[in-house]
Amino acid sequence: MSTTLRRMVGQLTIVGLEGPELTSSERTWLKLIRPSGIILFRRNIDDAEQTVRLLREAAQITGAPNLRCVDLEGGLVDRLRDLIAPMPSPAEVYATRKPALFKKHGRLIAQEVRSLGFNTVFAPVLDLALPASASVMRTRTVSADPAEVIAYGAAFLDGLAAEGILGSGKHFPGLGGGNLDSHHAMPVIQRSWKEMWAADIAPFYALSRRLPMIMVAHAAYPNASKSMLPASISPFWISDVLRKRLLYRGLIVSDDMEMGGILTQRSMEEAAVEAIAAGTDVIEICRNQALVFQAYEALLSEAERSPSFRRRVQQAAGRVLRSKNKLLAGSVSRPPSPRKLEQLRRQVQELLQ
Repeated sequence: MSTTLRRMVGQLTIVGLEGPELTSSERTWLKLIRPSGIILFRRNIDDAEQTVRLLREAAQITGAPNLRCVDLEGGLVDRLRDLIAPMPSPAEVYATRKPALFKKHGRLIAQEVRSLGFNTVFAPVLDLALPASASVMRTRTVSADPAEVIAYGAAFLDGLAAEGILGSGKHFPGLGGGNLDSHHAMPVIQRSWKEMWAADIAPFYALSRRLPMIMVAHAAYPNASKSMLPASISPFWISDVLRKRLLYRGLIVSDDMEMGGILTQRSMEEAAVEAIAAGTDVIEICRNQALVFQAYEALLSEAERSPSFRRRVQQAAGRVLRSKNKLLAGSVSRPPSPRKLEQLRRQVQELLQ
């Protein structure tokens, strides 16, 4: 098996880690797999100096340029709330109806993550705030009106871009019509193609040229796609709609492949291969080392067996590398000073005052 093929397959993964320090096992498999990125969660974050050190070591092992990712939307999804301060939710910021604050929300999030060595945020949420998903999405969504979602998303992305941080619109083609949490089960969203195209997909279409990444949902849309396949492994949603109809040219990223929304439908091996075959560029596997290896070996084996799949791997890896070389600059920063952290804390606390 060629080293080149192994490196290409590694580029199709963003992986999570177990704790706040790299274990010897993690150092070994990170060097073997060389993923395109690392994602950290609250379990990985104790303090600023430790977080910077962890990201720097992981980046040195996997090689530059490297996606250093975190989920930080504000509100319910905020991995830095204990380290800095609880960031207001998208719904709270949107309720001000002040576009300047939408941008400031993105900019503050970007300043937080950049100060700790991250370069990528999985936000903004572009799902519609529909009644069906209100109990699941809660304050993560801003409006049932696509135009309002676009306005918030555009300003938020301006804020990220002002600080040199990459964003990712999520969760394509939209979780607004779902009443199940895809962390645990696969939502089956019974919206028609006409509804999806006019409303749910509209924010992704409007912002497609400004989104470095789009994250695909683990949800099925049988009325719209005539299939029960989760969007995350669906050629219809990824290749036909996102690539061909929306003409999206950025990176297509899966939601975490360890979520129940996909693992109730497929094994990790099947899900990884089907996601890449459908047109996904990068799959996220956010914690379990065994599942990382299962996905990696399945992708390698399928690339060896199938010339057409090997070409798909080459295409995806090429797009990932081109995007990273174009969009990412600089190494992991030095840890922020206590004064800088206090300044950020005060700005977050004062955002809605």
